[in-house]
Amino acid sequence: MDGSKSDVEPPGRGPTSPPAWAATLRRWTDYLTVDVGGGPRPWTFAAVINFQKAGTFPFLGMLMAWYGQTSTASWIYLAMHGSYGLVWLMKDLAFPDPAWRRRITILGGLNVFFGLLAWYWAFGWLLISGTSRPVYPLPEPAWFCLGISLCLIGSAIMTAADAQKFFVLRERKGLITDGMFRYVRHPNYLGEMMIYGSFALMVWHWLPFVVLACVWSLVFATNMAMKEARLSRHPGWAGYRRRTWWLLPPIV
Repeated sequence: MDGSKSDVEPPGRGPTSPPAWAATLRRWTDYLTVDVGGGPRPWTFAAVINFQKAGTFPFLGMLMAWYGQTSTASWIYLAMHGSYGLVWLMKDLAFPDPAWRRRITILGGLNVFFGLLAWYWAFGWLLISGTSRPVYPLPEPAWFCLGISLCLIGSAIMTAADAQKFFVLRERKGLITDGMFRYVRHPNYLGEMMIYGSFALMVWHWLPFVVLACVWSLVFATNMAMKEARLSRHPGWAGYRRRTWWLLPPIV
């Protein structure tokens, strides 16, 4: 916080409540991924997510071997999606997110993997199996350049934002209003959206866009709305919210 007068909350103003739609969706997603089925909680969110991230490179490689696929698009997709999984693992080892350490039930873990994460593997299968035979709007070299650039920039934004959040909050609590959070309130989600958007562009099939629309509207939007409700209890929130964007300039 910069301590300017515009960042000071009006006296007596308390935190805002999350939107009703976000609170409802959070209750449902918590039940389906954390509590469903009851019983023991043998794993964490991080364990399930890291299993999928670590398996992406070998999974896509095996698909290429199985289908005898050697196209340039498939190799580029393997590099993009497979390497992103490794970036995620390194990030989780260096500065883990405490939210992913929550323990979940057996059925909850299966729901996380098969109800969400496995769909990301389907992107690569569509391309490598030949189910999607993309005809890109631009010449292939230009389209590949666009996809790779989005993936790289998105990975940098996500990693830098998560690192800043981890190390700053380890030293002090409160709003983070500089660095990656200076203009955008949710840069880590923006980076993730750029990464998975690049995968959808490479596959160029309707299914990845439907999957991403569902994830971004039901999961990402809910998480961001709930986060903003939590942040609203901190001094300086009103001024920070006024001068920043939710994700992009048109989305405030």
